[in-house]
Order: sequence, then structure tokens, then C-alpha cells
Amino acid sequence: MIRSSFSLPARWLACACMFLVACATAPESSDGRTDFVFEDWAGPALTVYAIEPEGLAPDAPVVIVMHGVKRNADDYRDNWVDLANTYGFRIYAPMFDQASFPGADYYNLGGVGTDAVSAYDAIEPMFDFVTAHRGVSASHYSIFGHSAGSQFVHRFVCFADPARMNLAITANAGWYTMPTGEAEWPYGLGGIDTADCDAANWLARPMLVLLGDQDVDPMDPNLRRTPEALAQGTTRFERGHAFYEMASSAAEALGVELGWTKQIVPGVAHDNRGMALAAADVIAAREAANAP
Repeated sequence: MIRSSFSLPARWLACACMFLVACATAPESSDGRTDFVFEDWAGPALTVYAIEPEGLAPDAPVVIVMHGVKRNADDYRDNWVDLANTYGFRIYAPMFDQASFPGADYYNLGGVGTDAVSAYDAIEPMFDFVTAHRGVSASHYSIFGHSAGSQFVHRFVCFADPARMNLAITANAGWYTMPTGEAEWPYGLGGIDTADCDAANWLARPMLVLLGDQDVDPMDPNLRRTPEALAQGTTRFERGHAFYEMASSAAEALGVELGWTKQIVPGVAHDNRGMALAAADVIAAREAANAP
């Protein structure tokens, strides 16, 4: 009988190594979907759900997509599959799980006011990681968030000092941190050190407030109805308008040019996919306008 010289423990070791490699980076699908683990920052490791369409130039636009309250970054990534392939985007959707980032305080609000590492601090290092390890040479990124992800995005723009951000899109947030010190954190900047979030810098940065005109259910179970939130309006649509109007007034009072814009998406309610369609058009147009 011929016996193999490959011992059973060695087989186990080989299988274990193959398993670890497979877990580190999932195989890419035919439409570019994949995922990987990002841990090159001060916080816990994050699974990043990505779309990296085959054949894209290294400098193709990068879009970072922030998930909602269900922490379903894979679903949010999937909403962009056809958009990534149509427009030639690379999509990266980091997963901020409940165990490491519990509740709104540690995700929507980024951990501001806690002893935890801020969730906002993950985004710029993640962009560094994809440029170093994923074949990306883009000089900047856009960031899009819907619902709870929209809450993350509009606060991230202030607290993170996002040096490589080309555009932020905050879509259908349930409520906002207003750019005024007259309301206390988290409904405003009252009690926040200007070294952490300076209103003038925030207002000057490029951000689009994207609002679905059918997102008007005042009794949506995920809509915050504290007195402070209700002071912003009774629906997400109303609150988005109030947020932008407050920004316009604050920019004028501070003597800064407002970098924010507002756009209404007709016929769309509280729907990530519908807002992603509109956001993709905006990002593509901005990239085309800025192309050399």
C-alpha cells in the first residue's frame, strides 16, 4: 500500500490557512461585490462590504456608503451594485456592529462625549487603506448615508475634519445636530468645544442635504419624537428643510460662504435605494465637472 507522506495534522494546518485567507478577503463576484476586514485604525476591526467592478481605472471615483439603524452594510452595498457598474464607482460600506458601537450614541453620534474611539475617525484611515491595498489611486472620496447613516454623515463632516472628502450626501435623516450653540448637544453644538466641531468650518464644507418629498410619516416607529426633535419638525422632510435653513442663517451670521446645497427627490419616501439613485447622479455629475 502506498502511504501519503502528508500527515493528518499538516492537512488540518493547510485547511486552516486556506480558511483564514478566505475570511480575510472574500472572493469577488462577477458584479464586483466582495468584502474585507479593515483594522488599521484606533477602533475595533470593521468588515467592509465593497463593490470593485472589474476593469476600472485606479483613479475611478470612490463612494463610501453608510448603513442605517439595522446595521445592514451588506444590503446598503447591494443597493449600489448596478450604480457602481453603470457609473464606474468603487463602493465601500463599512459595518459598525451593535456589539462595538451600541445604539445611536456610538454610531449615529459617533461616540462624541464618551470615552470610546469615535466612529467618525474610521473613515479617513479606511480611505488610506483602500488606496494602499485595494488598487485605488483616487485622491478623494464621496460619502453617502441614508437614515441613521445620514445622521452619521452630517456629523462626521464636522467632527472628523475630512481632508479627502469631495462631497458628503446626507439623505433623509430622522433628526439633526443643528449648526448652532443655542441648542445643546446632540440637537445642536451647545457644550461642544469648537476645537472638536467648529460651525464655520462645518458650514463651508461641501455637503448635500438630500430629501425625499414623500418621507412624511410623522408616526414612523424609527422617527425620534423627543421635544427637541419635534422642534425641528414633525417629519423627516420638514426636519431636513429646517436643518438647511438653519445652516443658511448660521453661515450668513458667521460671514462664511455656505458649502451646503439642498435637493428634493420627488416621489421617494424613506427608501435607501431611491435616494441612492439620486445620489449617484449627483456624484457622477460632480466628478465629471471636476475632471481635468
